[in-house]
Amino acid sequence: MRLKNIPRARGVIEDSHFTVKDPQDHKGNWKELFGNDHPIHLEIGTGKGKFLLQLAAEHPEINYIGIEKYSSVLLRAIEKLEEMELENILFIRCDAELINEYFAEDEISRIYLNFSDPWPKERHAKRRLPSRTFLARYDRILKKDGRIEFKTDNRILFDFAVGEVPGSAFEITQITYDLHADPVMNEGNIMTEYEEKFSALGNPICKYILQKVSQGDASADSLC
Repeated sequence: MRLKNIPRARGVIEDSHFTVKDPQDHKGNWKELFGNDHPIHLEIGTGKGKFLLQLAAEHPEINYIGIEKYSSVLLRAIEKLEEMELENILFIRCDAELINEYFAEDEISRIYLNFSDPWPKERHAKRRLPSRTFLARYDRILKKDGRIEFKTDNRILFDFAVGEVPGSAFEITQITYDLHADPVMNEGNIMTEYEEKFSALGNPICKYILQKVSQGDASADSLC
């Protein structure tokens, strides 16, 4: 996907009090930045922010952090947030590979991956956000009862993601290959911009929810 460059984007991001300029300085202390002890949910690849902004508006009891590496895309999310003036959401402009530099162990309660870049070439498989490489990164920052929610219309990417779970620190607790036709998993679903677009084209949306496997469960599995 070719992104339109918006020259003013970096300046707006730098000036906004909704963006964190030195996230590594807050590693292990994000609750102090938010000023409360609420759980922290993280969306990686937040895009224009529709999904995360709606979540934050509906759940003031939760703190949200959105990570987006493209300035011209993040600009739109910041502009929307400045209109809404929510106090429980912050943004970071960075690459997802850096999350372990920005968040400490057991600091995040939930991670959202929505319509992530499929990186279709096999040599780029480790760059895919639901890859085993990234699952190991998520494991380090998620709480013991933490979970990951992944949505995509790309069946090839989804099948890859499902295949990456065995041998990781996670297990699939819920899965669907047609989210909008699943009355249980679709309850309370918030659609992203891409989800609205692809659903309108008739593309089924796939989703899974992963839960961290406790050490006891992992030990038991190893004995089987």
